[in-house]
Amino acid sequence: MDSMILCIGNRDGGDDGIGPYIADTLKIDSLDVKVLDCGTTPENYTAVVKRYKPKALVLIDAADMGLAAGDIRIIPKEKLGRMHISTHGIPLSVLITYLEYEADHIIVIGIQPKRMSGTMSSAVKKSGDHLIDILKEKKYEQIPVL
Repeated sequence: MDSMILCIGNRDGGDDGIGPYIADTLKIDSLDVKVLDCGTTPENYTAVVKRYKPKALVLIDAADMGLAAGDIRIIPKEKLGRMHISTHGIPLSVLITYLEYEADHIIVIGIQPKRMSGTMSSAVKKSGDHLIDILKEKKYEQIPVL
């Protein structure tokens, strides 16, 4: 398989719902990639990643990077352990270490949340829509690295 996208987040957690929002939209657009809505338990999808062994594995999550709400960044593995990412139980750094053997290339994309309760902010939704366009075109180089 060429690529797989794991969308992480809590639908009821304000901007933390950006991952599931992106998954819903990408599934409707029927990309030629496997898109999974992992909710708050991305570790439950490791068997799927192992089964497909994608060349590129993209993880998308809300991440407090100290930026403006809606800012999108590729987060290098070495920076994952130093920031708060989403509301799931397992740290993404641990998940990535486990999945490194199952995919040729792993990209973690964070979107800076404005709020983690209530409804999704317009800034984050707008950024999510922009990220969807980038993902459709597989133009990851357009995303700045943190």
